[in-house]
Amino acid sequence: MELNWSYNTDNIDWDELSMLYTIAPLGIKPVDYLKKVLKNSMFKCFVYSGTKLIGAGRVVADGVDCAYFCDIVVHPEFQGKGIGKSIVKQLLSFSKKHKKIILYANPGKEAFYEKLGFKPMVTAMAIFQDQDAAVKSGLVKDQ
Repeated sequence: MELNWSYNTDNIDWDELSMLYTIAPLGIKPVDYLKKVLKNSMFKCFVYSGTKLIGAGRVVADGVDCAYFCDIVVHPEFQGKGIGKSIVKQLLSFSKKHKKIILYANPGKEAFYEKLGFKPMVTAMAIFQDQDAAVKSGLVKDQ
């Protein structure tokens, strides 16, 4: 399978990207939301099979200290083919000069990221806009 990679938003079909997150399923991410978060992300990559967008990922970073991996997504029809791994590896390459690289994974995806070198953090904590939903989905513990 020949994949085409892009590292900017110049030719993004925003509706297609929004739908990709919905069907993955990684939640509802409206077009305006995606435009804003991608504009504010230092690194991004998009993967195409032909003209079909099949994967994406982004990194919010300050250029020196901290890089935060966000929104890694692969179309369900293309999952399990190494595309997610390739996206993460590309973003790791872009982020390699940062002192720390952080991500949080959906519950059940930890093993995937551990294979790519990520280790569980002892002190990671979070406040979500919808904290109850984050607790219910297993992203954070209710103590």
